[in-house]
Amino acid sequence: MKYFGGCDAGSTYTKCVILDETGKIAAQVTGKSRINPVLSARAALDEAVAQVPDLESAEELAYLVGTGYGRNKVPFADENISEISCHAMGVHVTNPQVRAIIDIGGQDVKGIAVDTDGTVRDFAMNDKCAAGTGRFFETMANAFEMSLPEFSRLSLKAKNVIPITAQCTVFAESEVISLVGEGKPMEEIAAGIEMSVAKRCFVMAKKAGAVDSVALTGGCAKNEGLKDAIEKVLKIRVIELGTDPQLMGALGAAEYARQKGMNG
Repeated sequence: MKYFGGCDAGSTYTKCVILDETGKIAAQVTGKSRINPVLSARAALDEAVAQVPDLESAEELAYLVGTGYGRNKVPFADENISEISCHAMGVHVTNPQVRAIIDIGGQDVKGIAVDTDGTVRDFAMNDKCAAGTGRFFETMANAFEMSLPEFSRLSLKAKNVIPITAQCTVFAESEVISLVGEGKPMEEIAAGIEMSVAKRCFVMAKKAGAVDSVALTGGCAKNEGLKDAIEKVLKIRVIELGTDPQLMGALGAAEYARQKGMNG
């Protein structure tokens, strides 16, 4: 049995997926990225390889594709492919019906239009500002003195929404701290935060060609409050992928590796 790997060296988390010849996931890993992307990728690869009894090291993978922020630093990689292409392919193998993706990563937001074969038809990217990214949500959760999972569920309890007017992460944090200090309901402030991010996703969704549905990828796709806000603001259904949305880049990279390794 041959095995094929995909390593997504992201700015916040490093993910690794290993597929067997049939495309079945044999191993999956998500870990915090270190300052050195080489060490992050090597740690993720080693942890993933340890889950596959037939493998002793990443060098035994039939083909390995690196993707993400640090894709050029993935050890033993046979090829590097952009995270935009890998997210599209990862979603495609999970649900071939998806045609539009919003990828909310640690430092950027992307809108991706997917063709029928899993390739990218069009995309848009916001990498000029951290607002609406994983870093933004980490900052907001810290301001609330909560974990990210706790914060992601908080807005679901809100009966009303307190709008957050600041677009910048720094100013938004100050605005949130002021509202908390005034004794405003925290769930309503959280709802305002989720709503402001959903509005920022509007342009990305349109660029991705989202008409009636969209898939979310990246760590922020686990944010239940954000999914709810996107459905309300964009008036489209958020598709549940059934596989960890944070793994989509690594899964797509592994699928590219499988295709190239089986045909090579």
